[in-house]
Amino acid sequence: MTPSESLTLLFGLAGLLNPFALLIGAALGWYADARAKLVIAGFAAAALSVLIDVSLAASGVPALGGYEGGPLAVMPFRFLGALIVAALVHAIRKRSRRNRR
Repeated sequence: MTPSESLTLLFGLAGLLNPFALLIGAALGWYADARAKLVIAGFAAAALSVLIDVSLAASGVPALGGYEGGPLAVMPFRFLGALIVAALVHAIRKRSRRNRR
């Protein structure tokens, strides 16, 4: 695997844009009641998405995004993607609550 192929995987569905990490990050960002909890939400979403990938691979389903490396290689990119989505959802929720009052 060339470095350019690795970057496309890390910034694609296997890493930064992993749908499992993004959905979990959005859900945890919605329920976060402080900005400091967004880091925890991002890490939890990345860890849960890795667990989902490993369990799917153990059952015979190929990894999402088609990467060949270990699941921990994509963990920092999933963390970053989930953190960004959690922060966006958290900001949207705070803004919608502020406008209701």
